[in-house]
Amino acid sequence: MRLGADEQDSVVLILGAGPAGLVLANILRAANVPTVVLERRTREQVRQRARAGFLAPDSVAVLREHGLAAGLDARGRTHDRCEFRSPAGSVELRYGELGAGQPHTVYPQQDLVTDLIAEYLAGGGVLHFGTTVERIEDIHTDRPAVLARDAAGAEIRFTGHYLAGCDGARGISRTAVPTTIAASDHGITWLALLMQAPPAGEAVIYGVHPDGFAGQMPRTAEVTRYYLQCDPGARPREWSDWRIWDELARRLDAPGRPAPATGPIIERGLVRLRSRILDPIQAGRLFLVGDAATSISPSAAKGANLAIVGAQLLAEALIPAVRYGKGDALQRYSEQALPRIRRAQEFSHWMIDLLHPPAGYGPETAYRRELQRARLHNLATSRSHQHVFADNYVGI
Repeated sequence: MRLGADEQDSVVLILGAGPAGLVLANILRAANVPTVVLERRTREQVRQRARAGFLAPDSVAVLREHGLAAGLDARGRTHDRCEFRSPAGSVELRYGELGAGQPHTVYPQQDLVTDLIAEYLAGGGVLHFGTTVERIEDIHTDRPAVLARDAAGAEIRFTGHYLAGCDGARGISRTAVPTTIAASDHGITWLALLMQAPPAGEAVIYGVHPDGFAGQMPRTAEVTRYYLQCDPGARPREWSDWRIWDELARRLDAPGRPAPATGPIIERGLVRLRSRILDPIQAGRLFLVGDAATSISPSAAKGANLAIVGAQLLAEALIPAVRYGKGDALQRYSEQALPRIRRAQEFSHWMIDLLHPPAGYGPETAYRRELQRARLHNLATSRSHQHVFADNYVGI
């Protein structure tokens, strides 16, 4: 291991350049807290990674408060309705008029990440792409460190006073925190698709079908995200374009409602629905944020929103610790973050049960189907259920 020129120092080391890491880095940079961001992927890979695009009001407020919403305000679209389709009919909810009366903002995550990178670098931030962290050390001292390799394979040691693990569910940060994990593999897999075609209307559409879930998530006027529940052992290329179009049309069919448009499928992959809650999400001077802190299914679009709001929470705890040596808020970081994570997880699990047909046969399966019908009926007919749904759907 070479030191000297290959050793770099900062106050806060941030592992990962996704929404959590970049929001945290920008807030700290604006507060004159020196940061270094390490990202294992290249800049182009980070910018082109198509992910969730539904930002909750809390997330939008964080971005605006810290001057990070210029692109979102210029190109984002307000979204305030969703539709549930099943063989029994269609239920459309204008959730922006229910509960607290708040909408989502649709802004593709890759566009948000591009904005955040540009803002951070323009302000003098240090971001190392193509840098893989191989080991985390000394988190219980005042000089925690990481050992990494750059894109050329050279070894570099980075040191700081605090580490922020924003490197996702498969990153190294999570493994460095002794924690209790509550986990569920829901036994459900989605075929995730990007189609070059306009959406079938402005609403998010959830297809509750006996043969499996289907979903439409509008992205832009020309590109739409679709999901199809599939066999857990399926391979994306086994699904031809024609088969995908047919299944979407069948599972999203409802009387009097427009069918999804067909078009070239420009991206396909698999999403396995798994959930994990970690407690605590900190150890020594290492703090987990975003997907590193909790794995949540995409059924309710909570992942990026938890990342953004969690990044602000950690930033607000780090700034007084760095400036004035006041670490009380840092000590309570897990205590403050976990209730929000649990709430999002509970609603996500509720959505999983609502959207997917129960597996198996027999009286137990039949009973769960009846509960699923009851939930859809309540959303269609009960104003109180609609208000509770709206508050949880847009809330963190």
